[in-house]
Amino acid sequence: MTTSDPTRELPKSWDPAEHEGRLYQGWVDAGYFTADATSDRPAFSIVIPPPNVNGSLHMGHAYEHVLMDALARRRRMQGYEVLWLPGMDHAAIAMQTMVERKLAGEGLTRDDLGREAFIERVWTEKAEIGDNIGTQMRRLGDSVDWSRERFTMDDGLSRAVQTVFKQMFDDGLIYRAERLVNWSPVLKTAISDIEVSYADVEGELVSFRYGSLDDAEPHIVVATTRLETMLGDTAIAVHPEDERYAHLIGTELEHPFSDRKIPVIADDYVDPEFGSGAVKITPAHDPNDFAIGQRHNLPMPTIMDDEARIADTGTPFDGMDRFEARVKVREALAEQGRIVKEVRPYLHSVGHSERTGEPIEPRLSMQWWVKVETLAKAAGDAVRNGDTVIHPTSMEPRWFGWVDSMYDWCISRQLWWGHRIPIWYGPDGEVVCVGPDDEVPEGYVQDTDVLDTWFSSGLWPFSTMGWPDKSADLEKFYPTSVLVTGYDILFFWVARMMMFGTYVGPELGEGNKVPFHNLFLHGLVRDEHGRKMSKSKGNGIDPLDWVERFGADALRFTLARGANPGSDISVGEDHAQSSRNFATKLFNATKFAMMNGAVTGELPDRTALTEVDRWILDRLEQVRAEADAGYESYEFSKACEALYHFAWDEVCDWYLELAKVQYAENDEARSRSTSLVLGTVLDSLLRLLHPVMPFVSEVLWTALTGRPSVVVAEWPQRSDAPGDASAAQHIDDLQRLITEVRRFRSDQGLKPGQRVAAEIDGLDTAGLAPSRAYLDSLARLEPAGETFAATATIDVRLSATTVTVRIDTSGTVDVAAERKRLTKDLAAAEKELAGTTAKLGNDQFLSKAPDHVVAKIRERQQVATEEVDRLGAALDALSGS
Repeated sequence: MTTSDPTRELPKSWDPAEHEGRLYQGWVDAGYFTADATSDRPAFSIVIPPPNVNGSLHMGHAYEHVLMDALARRRRMQGYEVLWLPGMDHAAIAMQTMVERKLAGEGLTRDDLGREAFIERVWTEKAEIGDNIGTQMRRLGDSVDWSRERFTMDDGLSRAVQTVFKQMFDDGLIYRAERLVNWSPVLKTAISDIEVSYADVEGELVSFRYGSLDDAEPHIVVATTRLETMLGDTAIAVHPEDERYAHLIGTELEHPFSDRKIPVIADDYVDPEFGSGAVKITPAHDPNDFAIGQRHNLPMPTIMDDEARIADTGTPFDGMDRFEARVKVREALAEQGRIVKEVRPYLHSVGHSERTGEPIEPRLSMQWWVKVETLAKAAGDAVRNGDTVIHPTSMEPRWFGWVDSMYDWCISRQLWWGHRIPIWYGPDGEVVCVGPDDEVPEGYVQDTDVLDTWFSSGLWPFSTMGWPDKSADLEKFYPTSVLVTGYDILFFWVARMMMFGTYVGPELGEGNKVPFHNLFLHGLVRDEHGRKMSKSKGNGIDPLDWVERFGADALRFTLARGANPGSDISVGEDHAQSSRNFATKLFNATKFAMMNGAVTGELPDRTALTEVDRWILDRLEQVRAEADAGYESYEFSKACEALYHFAWDEVCDWYLELAKVQYAENDEARSRSTSLVLGTVLDSLLRLLHPVMPFVSEVLWTALTGRPSVVVAEWPQRSDAPGDASAAQHIDDLQRLITEVRRFRSDQGLKPGQRVAAEIDGLDTAGLAPSRAYLDSLARLEPAGETFAATATIDVRLSATTVTVRIDTSGTVDVAAERKRLTKDLAAAEKELAGTTAKLGNDQFLSKAPDHVVAKIRERQQVATEEVDRLGAALDALSGS
């Protein structure tokens, strides 16, 4: 038997700040989080979704980290060799923007420094801020393997990027072409879809006329909110079956500001019911127009430079900013008499750069692309074949909707910070892709673009483990066990990892088809009103603020308690305070138990235990199974709810109080059994809570058991002891009986500690005769004496019988209050009886209702009848008293 030392003092109260930093560093120093690739334990691995190196952890990050940590800690306790690999993303656009903003404050631009000096400056900035996120992760309690921390631009990952680029280039999967992209005029680069946010903007819908101003001559009216793009129009499209324009299809109309002629074409894309039924086509500046331009082989002139200024149109608008040109073009069209309607406000959705806030410009641009058709199919098949399982499965249609209709991926960015594209150009136009071990031909010049950040982060699961080299980590921990990430980046990041993973998988050997076996998608963290957190709304919550105020365990339990696959959660300060109170409750309960001799060790035979002891041990086993099932299925809320209510409602509110009665018997054997049961329950409970509440569980568990750390303790195992259904029923009846007596006492205004004499009938029939001591102690009753005179009667219906408690409250009972209570309960019982009787007397209802429904109503009618009789008798007795 392992005994806790009752003299080993726990603090007077739970102060997280007193313990968290010390405990975390102790775990790291002990090597608990460092994975051993040579061990024979089964492997469990997670790679962290790498946060931007220049950022900080917001509540969404904290949510994700808590869930990953819970999985890692539980598997570690279950005997797995756990690798939770940390790292950060170089965040090309975000980092470059931040440094350029600092340079602007110094009166400099990146061009003033030059490429090499600028990149050196970015590395300097990275070194200064690089551990900010690491510090925050430590505060949260992340059990990551810091010895394996990676960065998407460290040497090993750069080697992986160059290797996979060359392989895909040689396989014809990477190519260069002029296509439409999201263009940021401020950053002067293409940006990905995830870096574009859409907002409704109040614009102007302008209708203007192509062709003759004479209604009798050929003309067409079109409308647009982006009037400046008409300078790049190369066609007007109508529906092929629109009779209004049938005579114009194949003809040409003059452009108002140049000598170009604009053909009228027919295309099914056009909706003849919308507006005039004709649309202007600007292939180089609109995605839909680009598709039409490709179908009809239209010219695609780019009319804006990289700062979104009008250029090379040969019109007076050249050199104007796009918004200035929008106004000037309208004025010029009005002067020609081509504005056919009054300009009217028009609310429409406009894409904006998330980094700079300006409207993005769809722009035809020469870029590098990944041909995704075969890669996307492999990513889809991996889920169809069950190689990767998505949790929840309800997200599968979303996954297939994306990967089955994916378009080629633009991977080049016009930036300086990032993985430079390993393409080199020779003096005579030669193009060569240079791998990490290749020599660059003399006189060749490297492509100036860098790769999209998602390219390097798409390699994350295997590049962080040493690929393309064969490594012990790859052999042991790849494919990873589970990826934990938000459903909002399912396409942008997860799809890319799946494409790369299925592409390189075959060369890694059998069983490496996918980068992760399970994909757990969590939702967004919303505020307590269900609104998405954002800076503009001012409703964001800094997770480290909650750690300071409530403790890391409170933050973690709040987030885990609301977590279910694919579902958003809402959190507010009330939730954090509740979780802090829960940590305090655990602390106080364990401290009380230790002061009363709680110990851990081998339990006595069940026959030597009381029904109370068997009940709490059976409940522990049931809750262990519920928590295990919740953790296993990523339903963290189910696990947390089961543990919370067991700890608070059953262990603290009931078993601790019942244990006091057993200790009061002054029976050494009974006290020892109680101490062992109490210690066993708390031991298991703290281990089950450890994945989500690591700090308070560590302090309490080590004090209780005298062992080094719960981090490496064994996960609670299934008990083979048969459940005692009779004990469960008796304790349920006892709780109901005590609760009713307590309710009566409360209604009467009796002081909590005031004892009253009572006679009790029916305990034998209910099987509760041995429990009279518990009843007397918890309900503050005492045996009736010679002068006993019942002043009130409480009838409590239990599972097998009704127990009658007659109480002598001479001088303490508020007869009027008790009559009021009984009258209220009688009215409710009579209403229930009337309702059930009416249904059972309705032939039409009986002819349609299923038999089990009718049987249930008959049962309710019987119970209501007995309640009416009992409460009526109680009222009569009260009147007689």
